[in-house]
Parts: sequence; structure tokens; C-alpha cells
Amino acid sequence: MSTKDRVARHRAALREKGLRPIQIWVPDTRAEGFAEQAHRESVIAAADLQTRAVHDFIEDVTDWDAD
Repeated sequence: MSTKDRVARHRAALREKGLRPIQIWVPDTRAEGFAEQAHRESVIAAADLQTRAVHDFIEDVTDWDAD
């Protein structure tokens, strides 16, 4: 069975389960300047007191390792 046939079969099975494919566009992490821009934005987000409060809240209410 060719790769094309396997992919088509896999996609058909997913559609039978009620799923559908979507396409999204995301930043190219390999692009020149990406790392620098990501760092600049993360520094701004970390310095924002409201953002920090939201992150602290999320950390407080999220405990994935709890038994």
C-alpha cells in the first residue's frame, strides 16, 4: 500500500469518527529574527502585572501531578 493510500485511509477513518481537517498558519520558528522577537515579547508579558496575576491563578488552580 502506498503512502498516499495509507494517508487517505487514515483520514477517512478520522472523518468517520466525526473529525475534520483544518489548516492553521503559525510563525516559522526558523525565520531570521524569530527568537529575538519571541524573547522581546516574553519579557514584556513577564513584566505585565495583570498577565502575571493570570499566570499565577492558572498555576494555582492547575495541578496535573495531584493524586
